[in-house]
Amino acid sequence: MVISKMFANAMKYISEAAMRIFAPTDDSYPVIGVQPFTGDPYKPGLAKNW
Repeated sequence: MVISKMFANAMKYISEAAMRIFAPTDDSYPVIGVQPFTGDPYKPGLAKNW
């Protein structure tokens, strides 16, 4: 009885993981498009020496 319950719990754990992996995405990122770069370009002469 204990072995069958452990096996059932393991199968439930694995099947829930597979359902999560192969489910449609549930991301709720806003559709905002490409953002412009507003930083400073890299200039080798002005970089600090590490």
